[in-house]
Formats: sequence, structure tokens, C-alpha cells
Amino acid sequence: MGGIAALAKAAGHKVTGCDANVYPPMSTQLADLGIDIIEGYDPGQLNIDPDYVVVGNALSRGNPVVEAMLDRRVAYCSGPQWLSEHVLHRRHVLAVSGTHGKTTTASMLAWILEDAGLDPGFLIGGVPVNFRDSARLGKSEYFVVEADEYDTAFFDKRAKFVHYRPQTLVINNLEFDHADIYDDLDDILWQFHQLMRTVPANGRVIINGNDEFVSKIIRQGCWAPVERFVTKGEGEWTGHFVDRGERHLSMTNGETSAGGLWKLGGVHNLENALAAVAAAKSAGVSIDRAVDALIRFDGVKRRMERTATVADISLYDDFAHHPTAIDRSIASMKRRFPTNRIVVALEPRSNTMKMGVHAATLARSLKAADLMFVYRPDGMEDSLDASLAGLGDCCSLYATYDELVDAMVVATKAGDQVVFMSNGGFGAARQKLTMALQARRMP
Repeated sequence: MGGIAALAKAAGHKVTGCDANVYPPMSTQLADLGIDIIEGYDPGQLNIDPDYVVVGNALSRGNPVVEAMLDRRVAYCSGPQWLSEHVLHRRHVLAVSGTHGKTTTASMLAWILEDAGLDPGFLIGGVPVNFRDSARLGKSEYFVVEADEYDTAFFDKRAKFVHYRPQTLVINNLEFDHADIYDDLDDILWQFHQLMRTVPANGRVIINGNDEFVSKIIRQGCWAPVERFVTKGEGEWTGHFVDRGERHLSMTNGETSAGGLWKLGGVHNLENALAAVAAAKSAGVSIDRAVDALIRFDGVKRRMERTATVADISLYDDFAHHPTAIDRSIASMKRRFPTNRIVVALEPRSNTMKMGVHAATLARSLKAADLMFVYRPDGMEDSLDASLAGLGDCCSLYATYDELVDAMVVATKAGDQVVFMSNGGFGAARQKLTMALQARRMP
């Protein structure tokens, strides 16, 4: 929604908005754009008589400003609908979907197109370091959008991505998620099938050839050419790491190969990169030009972003909040720093986590870390405690952010790689730990 606000501002509209618990980097980006953010949902903010209200999917009936909007008969729509009707309808839309890696892949793709001189528009659920903004109108026909399967709005329960009508569609991977919206994985697959029905026959579908559920979607029906990217086995696009440290990547498409040293790591990021390079080809960017751009891709804020190093203790901010993403992030850190301790601080904040859906797999995803500090949010199912008990003394739970930080100050030592994992603000725990370590370092 912050990105949509930025696009509306760029299109010449006066934009204001409201939210609760606003935090960086999006709050900072909106402030820099001159977009006023109103904390809370006071109906009085509608007294300016807006021409249009764009409603985010976090709002539901009973919310004060929603009820006032309906009572006053103010014109309204969802974010995806506004985007489709005002931005995407005449563009070549490159949509990046899947359970994991959407933000990173979309950021890579937008940067590749930018580096090739194509001036793309984009709307991404994070802030790419190369752009420092999450959204831009762009001047070319190309528009990159992060295509989320979460529902659209309280009045439109379809997945958001059915509004986008992509010419190029990427599907990275599929797992069960969003248990507050969907009953099971088949429900999610059905939404992806609806998305597949919108891709024209002269479009292109780019999929993870190693993911069985993505392949199932293709079998349900696909009317456009399909290209598969793989890190093992056979596909139109293949990739591997040349070195154990995952710093040198190599990609092949048919008889053409390209490679080089990059700043990321992890098999999951290699898959993201393959998807981005394959999608870029639909805009005419060659594999060697695309990989050359990847070498200069600086990552995405809050995606394993190193934010500080204090007394030889490195701190990272990571968006991982699903067991698979947590496991992959830890595994990548272990490969990059095989002799260092990996310390994880986790805030299981998503609705799916709070419902206990991933309780059985969460402990396994954390197991490779050396120390684990877990914040227990209000409303969390008791299954969390039971599932983490098997990790022993290396894992501890905390009822407040301050208690978690105090424990980490005592436990961390030189050489530790400390990763904060959350899809929210984590109560500024990472910032508080940074300041506490700096204070501990002072004579």
C-alpha cells in the first residue's frame, strides 16, 4: 500500500493515508515523498472529502474509518484494482509470484531492466538497495510487480494477483501459507490457476522446475509457453555455484552461459536470480547483460541486510517468517560463516504462525542455529512452547522485547552473526541490541 501511495503521488495526486504501528523503511520512504501518514483510524480524516479511498487488505468491517467511508458513500477500491486500472492496463507486466523470494526476485528483475536502460516501473513489497524506493512509475512499457496471493480487500476475497494480468509470469515456489485466508494448499493452488488463466498465449510463464506444486499448477492448465529454471536436473535455465562460499555463480540458457562474483549467497537466491534473468529475457535482455547487472545488485532492505557490526558482532535484519525461509536463511549463513556462531532472534508474527500451523516445522527450521531467542507474542498458540522445547537450552522464549534484548546482550560474543527475523518491526529489538552492545563496548 505504501508503494501504491508513492505511485499515486508520482501520477500527480495529493495523497494521504493511515495505518497503525508504522515502521521503517516504508514510513521513512513515505515521509521523504511528502506523503502524510495518520496514525490510527479516526473517521475525521475523511473530512478532507477525498476523491477516492484505496483500501488495504488489512482493514475489515468494523474499522472506524471503513465504516465512515461506507456510511458517507465515498468512492473506494482496493489497492490491486487501482494499480490495474491506473498503471498496469497498458504495460507489459512482469509479475513475480510464489511463497518465497518474491521481493528479492522482483528487485533483481527491476534492476536488470534498469541496468539495461529500459527504465521500468515497479511495485515491490520491500526496498531494493539499488533504487532506495519500493515503487516507481517508470517511462517504458515494462512494469515489474510483486504478485501476492493474499486476499485483495474486505470486499474482494480473490487473490491480489488476479488483478495484474501479466504478460510475463514468474512462479518461484509454492507451500501452504496464509492459514487465516486459505484452508489448505489446494485452496492456494486454485488461486494460482486463476492467475494462470490471465496470461495471454503470446506471454511467457517462468517456473521453478524443481517444485512439484508449481508443476501441478501447469498441469491444471497453461495457455502460454513455459520455461523452467533449475539448480539441479534439466531445464531451459540452469544455475550453480562455482565455489563453496556461494560467491561465484554460473548460469546457462541453451548454449549460452554467463557468470561472475556477486554479493548474495544461498541456493534460494540463486533460484531467485535464475527467475529474474529468465524473465528479463522476455524484455529482450540477454543472459550475459542480465548476469552482469546481477553482479552489481546490492540486495533488498530487510533481506539478510547487515545493519551494524559492533565489537566484531555482526547484526542482520531478515524478513524470514516462514519455516522454509528461516531454514534457508540459517543454512546460507552457516555456509558463509562456517566457523562462527549463528545467533537467531525470531518474532513469529504472521497470522499463520500465531495460529500454530507451522509449530511442528518451526523447531526443525531453527535447529542449525547455535543460539535462538524467540519472542512469544500475545495470542500465540501454546503449541509454540511445546515445539521449541526439543531444542534444549540453546533456545529460550521471552514475553517482552526488552527481556529478549537483555538476554542477548549477555549471551553474544565476538564473532557472532546475529540475525533478527520478523515480518514486522520486532519492537526495535535489533536497534536496542545494537545500542546496548555499543554501550557495553565503551570504557
